[in-house]
Amino acid sequence: MSAQKLNATFGIPGVLRFEQTANGLVLARISTPSGNAMIYLQGEHLTHWQPVDELPVLFTSARSPFSPGEAVRGGIPVVFPWFGPYAGDLPDGCRFGLHGFARTAPWTLLYVGIRGDGFQLTFSLSPNELSRALGFDHFCLAYTLRIGHSLELKLAVHNEGAETLYFEEALHTYYAIEDIRRTYLRGLAGTAYLDGVDRFTHKRQAETELRFDRRTDSIYLDTAATCILHDEGNKRLIVIEKSGSQTTVVWNPGDETEGAIPGLGPGDWRKFLSVETANASSNAITLASGATHHMIARITVLPD
Repeated sequence: MSAQKLNATFGIPGVLRFEQTANGLVLARISTPSGNAMIYLQGEHLTHWQPVDELPVLFTSARSPFSPGEAVRGGIPVVFPWFGPYAGDLPDGCRFGLHGFARTAPWTLLYVGIRGDGFQLTFSLSPNELSRALGFDHFCLAYTLRIGHSLELKLAVHNEGAETLYFEEALHTYYAIEDIRRTYLRGLAGTAYLDGVDRFTHKRQAETELRFDRRTDSIYLDTAATCILHDEGNKRLIVIEKSGSQTTVVWNPGDETEGAIPGLGPGDWRKFLSVETANASSNAITLASGATHHMIARITVLPD
């Protein structure tokens, strides 16, 4: 649906408006007394969230392509139905294999409205030609964002087929920080993880505070714990609660990958930490016919 039609159907003067970008994408701009946000309908990709009287909470790289069919680097990409590289052969013409097709697919806006102190939007994604070519033809996703002083993200996956649906999922959140070297994460002490920097070796988190002086790529398993990101440079805490998720992924590319990550500019690695609400690896979801799985992330900013 075009920006013009979306404004006619869902637009709210001074609160919600849709724009067509120069590259042909549709962008939703949300402005409320509790904060503001920006969402691209391609990938249903939240690229900006800023509660009132706060700095922006999400990092999005200025080097992102923001083009049809291209993944945005930053914000909150929706990962489905696989995490990491695709295990099989991609169809002809498919330009990506990392983190699934949902993050570049066109989503459909179903609902907008006021909920408490926040503004709520619900989007859906159904099978398309690409997903069917990859063997995913009987699912329905519903993604609800509640934008206010806090941010709540709810991803629902429904199995519409007769067979069991197996999938991985993640809300691949890039948190904006002042400097990765002045940042630490709490909540994962004692948790087993796969160390992606060390050939995905099984390890266990010993430290109470996870600090970042080198490249980090860790998949923490069997954990529903709340994580607290300490952004010391900006003197704030970012509290990340979740439900329906048993995996937490922590990623920062570090200085050794400078120039090697598509969509990241010089020094961007210092400006974000990804803490992902997920179900991946041994925590992948096996969903029975007719069943629905819900995964929720709740993000709150507090002074430190």
